[in-house]
Amino acid sequence: MNGVDVLLPETRDHVLNIAKKMNYVPNLNGRNLKSRETKVIGMFLTSMKGPYYDILVDSIYQVCEKSGYELQIFITKNDQTALANLLGKRVDGAVIMNEFIDENDVQLLEKAGVPIVFIDRERVSKTSSSVVFDSYKGGQDIARYLINQGHRNIGYIRGYANLYDDIERFKGFKNIVDSAGLQLKDENILVGYFEEEATYNAVKTFIKSGKPLPDAFACANDLSAIGCIKALNSEGFSVPEDISITGFDNIDLSEYFLPSITTVANPIIHLGKAAMQCLLGTILKEEPGSLVKLEGKLIVRDSCAINKEIFI
Repeated sequence: MNGVDVLLPETRDHVLNIAKKMNYVPNLNGRNLKSRETKVIGMFLTSMKGPYYDILVDSIYQVCEKSGYELQIFITKNDQTALANLLGKRVDGAVIMNEFIDENDVQLLEKAGVPIVFIDRERVSKTSSSVVFDSYKGGQDIARYLINQGHRNIGYIRGYANLYDDIERFKGFKNIVDSAGLQLKDENILVGYFEEEATYNAVKTFIKSGKPLPDAFACANDLSAIGCIKALNSEGFSVPEDISITGFDNIDLSEYFLPSITTVANPIIHLGKAAMQCLLGTILKEEPGSLVKLEGKLIVRDSCAINKEIFI
């Protein structure tokens, strides 16, 4: 059943034919106990909403397929579910983008020698790697661009304040704003949860409150930028004539949305492939854990305009 050549060809063929007629399926748990490997990679997420995850998961799966591994996705906010599968050796290693797997859990996994790669935090040990996007620099690039365009009263629409990318993007953005001697007003900081609908509702509520619009809104991702633009349009405002908008990630839709969105390209495919390369290196005991940080690129499109009042 395992393809080991220990029988006469006619005997092997006879056994395989009988097994096929009886719809016999090998017990994978028993086989895994003997071989001590599952040939399965686990991916632990809390959500798969939005095109970012589609691209990321597909890039990871492509490497798994070429390397002879299956990919099993776990969408859960229960860290015990993750620990049960990882410590129970139901997968050979894991890609983790799940904030509910906390420091205590990570220490347990490292003590057990479970190969893991994080894409939501910076963590390196003998069996742990991190492959992350340099969101801090990306946030800086967006802030610097908007300021160079003459914008002085700039708002920001956050994602989830406890997630690595949101924290780093906001920190980088605020670093440049503060360095320029500008004020990021609390009232101009909204929360859109990286989602189009949530951002749409947040911006609508902001407008209806009667507060004056900032010169620009920097959004934590492209879906938020799209929701922001739709909300502004629904209230009679035009982008970029009345207000400039930026996004983040450079998903496909950002290029074709009207107006096309100025954003920071996040090398999502490269991120997924690099994560798998690190993980396989650890699983095969070829390389220890390491930190890989990928940079993006500012993509200037039509959703931003020069603040003419500054340059008159």
